[in-house]
Amino acid sequence: MEKAASLLDDNSPIEAGEKTLMQKAMSRTFHSTSHLANYLPTGTVLAFQILSPLVTNQGECSSLRRGLAATLIALCALSGILLSFTDSFKDKKGHVCHGIATPHGLWVIDGSAVLPPKVAEKYRLRLIDFVHALMSILVFATVVMFDQSFVKCFCPTASDMMKQILAVLPVVIGAICSSLFVIFPTRRHGIGFPITSG
Repeated sequence: MEKAASLLDDNSPIEAGEKTLMQKAMSRTFHSTSHLANYLPTGTVLAFQILSPLVTNQGECSSLRRGLAATLIALCALSGILLSFTDSFKDKKGHVCHGIATPHGLWVIDGSAVLPPKVAEKYRLRLIDFVHALMSILVFATVVMFDQSFVKCFCPTASDMMKQILAVLPVVIGAICSSLFVIFPTRRHGIGFPITSG
């Protein structure tokens, strides 16, 4: 205990030794996991969670409510896809500008800034953007499968097998997608997420 206290009292800087391969891997994992919320469709999920009870009437769906529920799912899924292709940057004045990635660069939504072609090239559409869009939709689908109001609305008399699938499948999809988000991170700073350096 005395040794621990002396370490706390010592104001000398801690020397950072050379990291082992395992330490580097753990550091990268923790760094990537800390940014996991940036990759998941959090805004889409929040909107869905707020509107879900209103649209489904707590699972007591008529054909009209079922149509509204399907429309809500489609709109939220579309939102999740589109947000996967958004990015942000700071202009010369320090204002944050938002844009949508295109094959040629970033299309600034409000037209307030124009990126030089060389800079715009950094923001062009890449394969990883489509992978992230697909994974965002899968994560959103797991949220929908966990929502009991939607399950009751679309599968009011689910069999035992269907109930088991609805219990296990979302967990498996969520774990796989979260792992893939960590392994294949994106450099995009979508709308609503802070711009970081690097």
